[in-house]
Amino acid sequence: MSRYAAGTQVPAEKSRIEIERTLERYGAASFFYASEPGSVIVGFKAHDRIIKMRLPLPKREDFRLQPRSTWRERTKEAQESAFEQAVRERWRRLALAIKAKLEVVESGISSFESEFLAHIVTYDGRTVGEAVAPQIAQSYKTGRNVPLMLMAPEDRP
Repeated sequence: MSRYAAGTQVPAEKSRIEIERTLERYGAASFFYASEPGSVIVGFKAHDRIIKMRLPLPKREDFRLQPRSTWRERTKEAQESAFEQAVRERWRRLALAIKAKLEVVESGISSFESEFLAHIVTYDGRTVGEAVAPQIAQSYKTGRNVPLMLMAPEDRP
């Protein structure tokens, strides 16, 4: 099975610009980008919601060895080339994911909130996914329902 964007030559910057143009086309008003160790954050405002999507980036050290066939160490140039390829592929996949979500919203298959729920920023700066995922994991671990609360733990009664 081939993976979407495998081997793409589209630069990450071009994918970022494509994401912004796509968001504009579907009515987003504001955009922001940030980088932090190991990931990039793409944010925007649309449908009166602030959305923050984190794009995990590969680690450079993960490209030190050649793929399974030999497991020999790559040259520094080959390591950098493989890393940059993986980054380009991730940006292309993010562009596809955003475009697909916006298209199903536009066509009425789903709502904006449903498609972007995990990425909606709450009052305290966390996303809904960041706030609720640990509680869902706890519910599965214990086998009991856990009240899903968006409050930060220190703000809970």
